[in-house]
Amino acid sequence: MYDVNSKHADDFINHEEILNTLAYADENKDNLALVESIIKKAENRKGLTHREASVLLACDNPELNEKIFRLAEQIKKDFYGNRIVLFAPLYLSNYCINGCTYCPYHATNKHIPRKQLSQEDIRREVIALQDMGHKRLALEAGEDPVHNTMEYYLDSIKTVYGIKHKNGAIRRVNFNIAATTVDNYRLLKEAEIGTYILFQETYHKESYLTLHPTGPKHDYNYHTEAMDRAMEGGIDDVGIGVLFGLDKYRYEFAGLLMHAEHLEAAFGVGPHTISVPRLRNADDIDASSFTNGIDDDTFAKIVACIRIAVPYTGMIISTRESQKTRERVLHLGISQISGGSKTSVGGYCEPEPGDEKSEQFDVIDGRTLDEVVHWLMEMDYIPSFCTACYREGRTGDRFMSLCKKGQIQNCCHPNALMTLEEYLMDYASPATKALGDKLIDKEVLNVPNEKARQIVLENLRLIRENNRRDFRF
Repeated sequence: MYDVNSKHADDFINHEEILNTLAYADENKDNLALVESIIKKAENRKGLTHREASVLLACDNPELNEKIFRLAEQIKKDFYGNRIVLFAPLYLSNYCINGCTYCPYHATNKHIPRKQLSQEDIRREVIALQDMGHKRLALEAGEDPVHNTMEYYLDSIKTVYGIKHKNGAIRRVNFNIAATTVDNYRLLKEAEIGTYILFQETYHKESYLTLHPTGPKHDYNYHTEAMDRAMEGGIDDVGIGVLFGLDKYRYEFAGLLMHAEHLEAAFGVGPHTISVPRLRNADDIDASSFTNGIDDDTFAKIVACIRIAVPYTGMIISTRESQKTRERVLHLGISQISGGSKTSVGGYCEPEPGDEKSEQFDVIDGRTLDEVVHWLMEMDYIPSFCTACYREGRTGDRFMSLCKKGQIQNCCHPNALMTLEEYLMDYASPATKALGDKLIDKEVLNVPNEKARQIVLENLRLIRENNRRDFRF
């Protein structure tokens, strides 16, 4: 029985409810009056139910689809403006005891080079990332109770936060590790992580068990209920996602929205972020051998419908996607992207022989961070390195309250401009700096009130003239 408030995965991700939702969407995808009414409801910026959103996703009427895309773009602008937050992954370890059939880190892969960063290795990697201009990292690791212990994670977080190099500093560490206990989540919260990220991979339980044949990740319920334990442990910003291509995309879409609804109902705070990765080739993984891959048009429709259904959430796309695909979905809902990414352990420093074979997935967009920043500004986006909300306590229900009211831009727009100025002063190429200076001069005029505008102008002056850093609203 479907119960959005239940803490049991089989209740809040209910298989029968998803099947009924898909049947309802099939029955009504050509019901133009119903589709129009759902779009009209979505215009209120309050979101949609998983069933309503599934009808929009199933609809194949070109005229109505164009309305859906236009609405998604406007909702994204209303909540997040023209800012795009930048981050990079940092892989700590690829030791893993799970048997995931879509990931090259699976335990039965005996030829992939296994590696774990020492604290000195982490220091070198972080300095390399700081020298690019990054301020926000997502730490990643496989699941291995011998190598990847909680003590190792806590030491690593402390190391990352402790490195100050030139004007560089990592101001926020997000964390993507395997499902764990409430006590361990409490330790991560005390270590001041930002968002805890864990992808479901697939919400289809039968497929999940087949795709995860061995290892602790085989436990579907324990994995699916991880966000509940994270919230109970005090982590109030969590990030969810599925790996599109493992199962039928409409099933995954419905399950993803049901998970968001559950977190909102059970904790009063939905997901801080939703990620939309697609399955890619890797060391011994052939993505074409999986039969549920989705094309670019379907992918764009998924992004648009998630943005409409969960208007407050940040949406993330990685370098799994090409420049062309990333550009398309930026308009439809994406608010965070990675840049200059490496998906191997130790990939940011001088690579050792074999490192290129240890990537978790093939990087499609291999541009440098500076190239990505320049590209964003050419499209009139503000590249943002802001992490102020975490450090000012605007997390969980406090962040969501501001975001849902459309007020978070009062903080985010000024912070984006100031962190972009830091990047331009410290790391940008001459061409990127020239373009950025023009963008900032224009965007300062859009700061919401005169007092805030004057504060931003003064802080920009101090950044430029006195080499001061880390101003924030």
